[in-house]
Amino acid sequence: MKVRILVTGGTFDKEYDELHGQLFFKTTHVPEMLRLGRCMVEVEVVPVMLMDSLSMTDAHREIILAECRRSDTDRIVITHGTDTMTVTAGLLAKKLRKKTVVLTGAIRPYTFGSSDGLFNLGSAIAFAQVLPPGVYVAMNGRCFDHDKVRKNMATGVFEDVG
Repeated sequence: MKVRILVTGGTFDKEYDELHGQLFFKTTHVPEMLRLGRCMVEVEVVPVMLMDSLSMTDAHREIILAECRRSDTDRIVITHGTDTMTVTAGLLAKKLRKKTVVLTGAIRPYTFGSSDGLFNLGSAIAFAQVLPPGVYVAMNGRCFDHDKVRKNMATGVFEDVG
């Protein structure tokens, strides 16, 4: 069973510019994360965009939707910024049928070394293989229906609102 991983950026792929004290995007870290995690699942990594989700517009979300529709597999993981992950999940849920889509992200950048991204990516891949068609959010080992989750901005933890 192949899983397509659509990369959209977010904290997952941010790097830190020590000279200017800013986070920025250079490339995706997903292939390295899969290698370090010793992933044995057949995956296809598709870089779609590298951006902070707070900068995402509906036009960007339509590009993500088009990539999901174009996918030759019904199992999709999307790496995404956590601040607007549920907005994208909601759009996909309204417009996609017959595919299992799991959005995931990270609170800390992978390059910081103490990131939750590696665990979240592995969890999302596992959930994408076993869940029925629908749109989900996977963070910190938990999986939520797209419309029953929110990010607690005070704690940085995703929680059930079902």
